[in-house]
Amino acid sequence: MKKVAIVSCYFQHNYGSMLQALATQMALKKLNIDNETINIEGFRSEIKKSKIKYFARAAVTSDILLSKKGMVKNVLRRKIIKDDYSVNSKKRSERFDDFYKRYFNLSKRYNSIKELSSACQNAYTDVLVGSDQLWLPANIAANYYTLSFVPKNVNSIAYATSFGQSTLPSDSSKKASVFLKDIKNIGVREESGQKLIKDLTGRDVPVVCDPTILFSGKEWMDIQKKEPIIKEPYILCYFLGNNPPHREFAKRLRDVTGCKIVALVNLDEYVKSDNDYADFTPYDIDPADFLNLIRNSSYVCTDSFHCTVFSILYNKKFFTFRRYTRKTKTSTNSRIDTLLKMAGLNNRLFNGDEDVKKLINQNIDFERANKRLQVEREKGYQFIRAALNV
Repeated sequence: MKKVAIVSCYFQHNYGSMLQALATQMALKKLNIDNETINIEGFRSEIKKSKIKYFARAAVTSDILLSKKGMVKNVLRRKIIKDDYSVNSKKRSERFDDFYKRYFNLSKRYNSIKELSSACQNAYTDVLVGSDQLWLPANIAANYYTLSFVPKNVNSIAYATSFGQSTLPSDSSKKASVFLKDIKNIGVREESGQKLIKDLTGRDVPVVCDPTILFSGKEWMDIQKKEPIIKEPYILCYFLGNNPPHREFAKRLRDVTGCKIVALVNLDEYVKSDNDYADFTPYDIDPADFLNLIRNSSYVCTDSFHCTVFSILYNKKFFTFRRYTRKTKTSTNSRIDTLLKMAGLNNRLFNGDEDVKKLINQNIDFERANKRLQVEREKGYQFIRAALNV
């Protein structure tokens, strides 16, 4: 009997990460395929140690290390400084943990990757690594999301998996050229990833939609409240990058529309400018509430890939900004480029210095966009069925 093991970052305290991991599980359930998400608590420290070793070897001036500097400072700040931010962050973390414990069908606890590898021989017919940036250099070094532990006689699949950047360091490229040849079925989320795999292995692999797109906005209602969390008209802001011009744009939008700003702040890192531009900064928000806030907003301002996805699914007047302004090796701009191209909404990408009055009257053809996404949705399911041979 077929049973699929899902390898994903279900535990990550990031709205998009948790929702895409859940979507992978939901997609298999929709296809009536028995599945469970691998519980990594028994060997999570093993993965962390490998990633820390990787960062320790990276040069201090490298883009890779600089990209994680804010996150490291964020963790230290929460532990050392006991202020409102620390207290609120703890509350938000508890909401994330409660969410994954409620919605994820987790496997039994495996105490090591070696133990999981042995279990694959009898417990699972297929192992599927999910979406998100699971093939970042540090994750390649940790050697879990690479599916290198999967026995050769067990089917291995990568669905919409992302490198998170358009190029890899030489050591990561060498490792990727090996594990990518062993994964039997690969679909990537970005065109840049498609090109990387072609360059590294000679394989032609398809670009498939992020798992969150496998469901319509209506289908995502199953996990959220019908009633709006916030009743009055508002602009939802969800910025992960530290770019003041994007927040200034939101303030100008507030001036023009009269809507309050509701901002989800300080997620990946503590950003000082997050604390003085919004009218409301709720922390007690889990991934289901995140969807509710997008669905009931008047406008959305974001630099987030997944916030952009749900803005399209809920036909919101959205403004997406480039999180990275320079072409660093770690830039994740490519995933938003691929998404907007897929939906035919390339004109919804902004810098932050635009004239708000001109932009708020621009028409967004959501009917066309959602028809295009429906085509991609069907392609995504076709890929999964073919990869699982069902």
